[in-house]
Amino acid sequence: MSERQYCVYIMTNTHHAVLYTGVTNDLQRRVLEHREGKSGFTKKYNVTKLVFFESGDDVNIAIAREKQIKGGSRQKKLDLINSMNPGWKDLYEEYFGTSVAASDSEAVSY
Repeated sequence: MSERQYCVYIMTNTHHAVLYTGVTNDLQRRVLEHREGKSGFTKKYNVTKLVFFESGDDVNIAIAREKQIKGGSRQKKLDLINSMNPGWKDLYEEYFGTSVAASDSEAVSY
């Protein structure tokens, strides 16, 4: 088993009007890059809020899952977010904020 973790994630803006799906091997770094405006799409649409992620140790499965989510309808993405995070909390703050009390029970693994 690989020690590297790959995360598929969905981010949104303040009004939840835009959804951005991505894959990374370092979720904390990647979300910070989005928040700092280092990505064109997320900078343009002010996408700064992490609302969904799932992780696993197989990069090919992560990439396939990202494509599956991106290929789905907006409603399917909303349903996916609501299944894990019905309050649309910013999961970055919960998992990486000042109180780094990550709860594995809320993260989905594949």
